[in-house]
Amino acid sequence: MMLPTPVQHFFNPRTRLRPYFMNCGESMTTANITRDILHRQIRDKRAPGFQRFHHVTDPLIKRLGLEAELQGHTGCVNCLEWNERGDILASGSDDQHAIIWDPFRHKKLTTMHTGHAANIFSVKFLPHSGDRILVTGAADTKVHVHDLTVKETTHMFSDHTNRVKRIATAPMWPNTFWSAAEDGIIRQYDLRESSKRSEVLIDLTEFCGQLVEAKCLAVNPRDNNYLAVGANGPFVRLYDIRMIHNYRKSMSQSTSAAVHTFCERQKPIPDGAGQYYVAGHLPVKLPDYSNRLRVLVATYVTFSPDGTELLVNMGGEQVYLFDLAFKQRPYTFLLPKKCQSSAGDVQNGKTTNGVSNGIHLPSSHIRFAESKASSGSEFSPHLERIKQQANDAFARQQWTHAIQLYSLGIHQASRNAMLYGNRAAAYMKRKWDGDHYDALRDCLKALTLNPGHLKAHFRLARCLLELKYVAEALECLDDFKGKFPEQSHSSACDALDKDIKAALFSKTESAEDKKNNSSIRFHSFSRKESIPEDELVLRERSFDYKHRYCGHCNTTTDIKEANFFGSKGQYIVSGSDDGSFFIWEKETTNLVRILQGDESIVNCLQPHPSYCFLATSGIDPVVRLWNPRPETDNENGRVVEDMEGAAQANQRRMNADPLEVMLLNMGYRITGLRGVGPDGSDDEDSSEGQVQCRPS
Repeated sequence: MMLPTPVQHFFNPRTRLRPYFMNCGESMTTANITRDILHRQIRDKRAPGFQRFHHVTDPLIKRLGLEAELQGHTGCVNCLEWNERGDILASGSDDQHAIIWDPFRHKKLTTMHTGHAANIFSVKFLPHSGDRILVTGAADTKVHVHDLTVKETTHMFSDHTNRVKRIATAPMWPNTFWSAAEDGIIRQYDLRESSKRSEVLIDLTEFCGQLVEAKCLAVNPRDNNYLAVGANGPFVRLYDIRMIHNYRKSMSQSTSAAVHTFCERQKPIPDGAGQYYVAGHLPVKLPDYSNRLRVLVATYVTFSPDGTELLVNMGGEQVYLFDLAFKQRPYTFLLPKKCQSSAGDVQNGKTTNGVSNGIHLPSSHIRFAESKASSGSEFSPHLERIKQQANDAFARQQWTHAIQLYSLGIHQASRNAMLYGNRAAAYMKRKWDGDHYDALRDCLKALTLNPGHLKAHFRLARCLLELKYVAEALECLDDFKGKFPEQSHSSACDALDKDIKAALFSKTESAEDKKNNSSIRFHSFSRKESIPEDELVLRERSFDYKHRYCGHCNTTTDIKEANFFGSKGQYIVSGSDDGSFFIWEKETTNLVRILQGDESIVNCLQPHPSYCFLATSGIDPVVRLWNPRPETDNENGRVVEDMEGAAQANQRRMNADPLEVMLLNMGYRITGLRGVGPDGSDDEDSSEGQVQCRPS
């Protein structure tokens, strides 16, 4: 069965000529589909633009459902890969077989044993090979290259010493590919070379110790010189391949010319060839997570279609989007002075170019500069309705719904301080992992737009305390009292002051660590391993995330993917330990759909390159195909209707005892899992006083 055209997906004969609208709470843009169809028919050159614009839209997402199950594997399906045209799909499994599918006719084209002796974790078509060459990586530490036309293995590489987790390819280099393995090494392969050995491109053990494991990698589709690498720990690394090769070539020439110096050791990676990214709150959380046996590991990295964004599925945490074009430093008070921003650098999220952006947050002082920025109290009627709906949801203690509505308003009015302040209050009430850090970011944004925002300033002090920045919280509260003296003796201020001072007394050891400038932010993952100075500097200079996507759970497997969905990356999709996959709007970060994709765990999600079509797999020995179902289909048994309930359950699962998680994955029901849900207590509840936590 051929896949319907994009027009057939979301029209029936009765509605074909009506413009369609995206509902409030989803996306507020109006699209004139009639005009676009006429242009597509009259002017053929508009067809690619039409396809890109209507590739994946909200009406299609709302109708996404199961089309078919492809059966042929006898074990878990761990990896999926579309060819460039999107007319065939490859899958790899625990059964050590690779299968090539015709997804539109739901049939197998080729089945071959790959020669691996253990689970296959990655499959990739080699670019410009006519879909003839397939590369596989497996748990047997081997990388194999196969000719599908003759069903033969043409190359077998045995250079890795631990499980191979990912393969990456680049259109610019059709004979070259890369592998990431749990021996901590990224290897590069060139099939034109007569040697059967690969080259070590990056050895993470030189930076992170012998316990580091590389889990995933991806090549930027727009600039193939850039390679993203994910490993255990919260940091994601971006490398310039060309710079590394040029550096090593020059070093080799220097050595052959007998140029010797008594300088410091030769660096494996040149300065400027690596850049790190991290969610700003995660390094500080590492000791707490370790104490609870909660592991942070990047299970998947991928670039946006235009190559300007990097998406990371962080195992043990959330999904994060990093902006590679407009980078921002973490909103943290633990950066050493040598890494604080200078003129022309990035400070508190914005490029300064030597000009203050209105907020200064060095560790020695907190000061909010005056500005003429609007407080954002004026709303259009439409935005006023959204704000009121969000406030009503907040009053009903529906924190997630309130956050989504505030996010929708912010997406349409990005310079409105009140919306940022209100969303911060909702984050602080909900208390999911990372919520206090997002609340801190919102408070700082609100104060940038309106330095006189009383509630944002007070909430900022509370966020600092919750994030264990105790001394900074006290300084922020003192600054608040000086700026708003009428509030300085309110019960809320007194209670927060008492909490901060109690925390100061109970955290003497942490305070001593700060005094000695041994910030917890940059501690190694293992006390037995020493971290080189070069690595510490790269971590200190890491950039923060742009967006965070919550609701799924990623704690059980280390191959769980997250991907962009749509030719412009309009949506984000991720698998989950609860057997579902989640779909968010990229810009608002709002969760728009959850579908049941597996009986146990969804690991793989690979969107079709040009259709609203999705392939998924997991623990079940099948590949599932998803596309928009006909408008006449009123029932979709795969839809998870209670999205907020599912997201809350996953937050509890992520904070559960590892034994309880294991029992959950075995099918047992566990009640009262450790973690804070929407009804959990809030430290502010008993200390509101005159400073109200309710939204403005």
